[in-house]
Amino acid sequence: QVQLVESGGGSVQAGGSLRLSCAASGYTFSSYSMGWFRQAPGKEREGVAGLDSDGRTRYTDSVKGRFSISQDNAKNTLYLQMNSLKPKDTAMYYCAADPRRMTIIQALGAIPGYWGQGTQVTVSS
Repeated sequence: QVQLVESGGGSVQAGGSLRLSCAASGYTFSSYSMGWFRQAPGKEREGVAGLDSDGRTRYTDSVKGRFSISQDNAKNTLYLQMNSLKPKDTAMYYCAADPRRMTIIQALGAIPGYWGQGTQVTVSS
């Protein structure tokens, strides 16, 4: 079965950087689209960055120029490099996978088929 395990979260001061990782197993990694979502307390879950299997990417406006999504097919791992972090980036971050285009899923506010358990990111001012 599909398993997604996030790591790399933590606490950082504003302006700092973190790199999240998502180790995937149970399916052909390169054939699925992947993405990162986040949910802050009291807010809806939002799609942060998406990466389709053909390399197309999508970022929510608030992270453009600061976050970068990538994957290593040899390691079955998805990454989210987060730079210039802001307190408003504080949230639980989730990895997701789906055989459909993640960029479309996120643009439509749809729900991917598979989720990780999440990793907490806290940015202090």
